[in-house]
Amino acid sequence: MKLWQKNKNSLEAVDKFTVGKDREMDLQLAPFDVLGSLAHIKMLHSVNLLSGEDLEILTKELKKIYKEIEAGTFRLEEDVEDIHSQVELLLTQRLGDAGKKIHSGRSRNDQVMVDLKLFLRDELEILVKEVNTFFHQLLELSEKYKNYYYPGYTHFQVAMPSSFGLWFGAYAESLVDDMHTLQAAYRIVNKNPLGSAAGYGSSFPLDRTMTTNLLGFENLNYNVVYAQMGRGKLEQMVSQALSNVAATISKMAMDACVYNSQNFGFISFPDELTTGSSIMPHKKNPDVFELIRGHANKIKALPNELMLIASNLPSGYHRDLQLLKENFFPAFDDLKNCMSMASLMFDNIRIKEDVLKDDKYKYLFSVEEVNKLVLQGVPFRDAYKKVGIAIEKEAFDYSTDIHHTHEGSLGNLCNDEIKKMMDEVLMKFGFEKTHEAIGKLLKS
Repeated sequence: MKLWQKNKNSLEAVDKFTVGKDREMDLQLAPFDVLGSLAHIKMLHSVNLLSGEDLEILTKELKKIYKEIEAGTFRLEEDVEDIHSQVELLLTQRLGDAGKKIHSGRSRNDQVMVDLKLFLRDELEILVKEVNTFFHQLLELSEKYKNYYYPGYTHFQVAMPSSFGLWFGAYAESLVDDMHTLQAAYRIVNKNPLGSAAGYGSSFPLDRTMTTNLLGFENLNYNVVYAQMGRGKLEQMVSQALSNVAATISKMAMDACVYNSQNFGFISFPDELTTGSSIMPHKKNPDVFELIRGHANKIKALPNELMLIASNLPSGYHRDLQLLKENFFPAFDDLKNCMSMASLMFDNIRIKEDVLKDDKYKYLFSVEEVNKLVLQGVPFRDAYKKVGIAIEKEAFDYSTDIHHTHEGSLGNLCNDEIKKMMDEVLMKFGFEKTHEAIGKLLKS
């Protein structure tokens, strides 16, 4: 069944090519398609395009379909093109002519957009909670290991003392900035496109504000052309937010791979969390972190992939946009899996104590010695030169005592302040409003 079909059947090859993987992607949109329809029929009734009797039986049947989706018994039939067709087919089979009325004032284009936005809103909320959980784990590790020192590097050269408290805290604060971009993406997603139809509105007196409120959207996509023009751009902006989280995790995974290697030996993991070699019995490879890095790098590439698929398309709907789902939808689970596995690894991390006692790290303290001279009144350039000459003559003398007190330094991590920043951005999402609206929609 095809909503657009009139009489002639499509050539099978054309049918298969144009549908592609859309059916399997559409199953993820199923509950949201029902929610959009529930709001739409309430609005149709309010503007006298649907009788009270039809509203009642359609509402009851849509809620039944919603429960079938939740129970995992809902399926797309073999000859049904997409989720919208399947829902309308079920309603028509079960209710007769009432099912045929549900599409008044709608196009599949705005159905897709509202389904997509409801889906993304849900996925972003889940992801935000996962990021926040991981953030708190990193802060706890930062506090636990704040006195475990190791060499900081620039240019892959020994630079200055660092600590695992500083390292874990750095990635926690990075997630705060990533959360800001997730919040921006959520605000863009949380606008209602329903009523834009094929991108040019409708001659029916639709009440778009009503459906906005029923679905718990924060606002409307007012301009009907832009509501559809936003397809492609929407996915790019959300994928950019995902890629920011992925960038944090990718760099962190790379650090873990380096620090786990024998040449560094700062951290290690239980044998069961590493893999071996087919010919080298000593190997304990950090495959989990390598795969986290690989998956995260794929997500970092996603905005560019989506941009190229949708590039240079004129306004209006084009079938190219269907392909966005195939790359975009799996990215949410991939990113959540990366964080879950990183969390597992960090739950079992072993961090080496007293790393800096090794003589090869003695030049880490050169800046400390320069600063001591400055505090004694020696001009910085003279102090720098004096310590530099001592190093050249292999006469460098140093102390391993570390006294860093400014905000965000080794001795003052400011983790409470970092947590406060995360709490502030989380408050801006407003998930409660959407939960309340959807709850009312399903109960009414």
